[in-house]
Amino acid sequence: MEKKAKRMLWFVLGVVINSFGIALTTKAAMGTSPISSVPYVLSLWLPLSLGQFTFIVNMFFIFAQIPLLRREYQPVQLLQIGVNVIFSLFIDVSMGVLEGFAPSNPLVSLLAVVAGCATLGLGISIEVAADMLLVPGEGVVKAINRRVGGRFGTVKVMFDLGCVLLAALISVCSMGGIRGLGAGTLVSALIVGRFVNLYNKCLPLIPHVAGLKEE
Repeated sequence: MEKKAKRMLWFVLGVVINSFGIALTTKAAMGTSPISSVPYVLSLWLPLSLGQFTFIVNMFFIFAQIPLLRREYQPVQLLQIGVNVIFSLFIDVSMGVLEGFAPSNPLVSLLAVVAGCATLGLGISIEVAADMLLVPGEGVVKAINRRVGGRFGTVKVMFDLGCVLLAALISVCSMGGIRGLGAGTLVSALIVGRFVNLYNKCLPLIPHVAGLKEE
């Protein structure tokens, strides 16, 4: 029981780190991560924050898993709602912490995007190593993958692409042009996974967290 509690604490820490990574990438003003593209564009159009729209979109992801998985759905995954609360709340907290950060130099913006992606990758590595729950974005991709088959990575890429295209469509229809998307969105899509692989290979913390399940 003690080991499970430790894994849960690491999982929550991973979620919080994820939130800060998304906020840092977003504040770089070069776009945001693909999974956050729809909430971010909506936050530029309507009077709700990025965290609030993240919560709304993630609730859709959570409940979409039920019809996708049908009898295979495990009710324990409804605990993703609690994860969603923490994740969305700390996105807004992180955006507040970074309120004064507004880089005007493109190089500084790019470095901030890379730092945000590195932070996001660390959060993902810790979450996966803790092996407690799925975060909503990963949960819905896994459910789609179970339904349509194929490789998880391919489904993930297509899902992220769909999010970006939907965000672009919302932006054009609501604001008359592309807003909230940019080079940072592409960079995030390309390198977050590489950071995850790097941490899993080189960071001793990751096997330590994963080992808590086996002890």
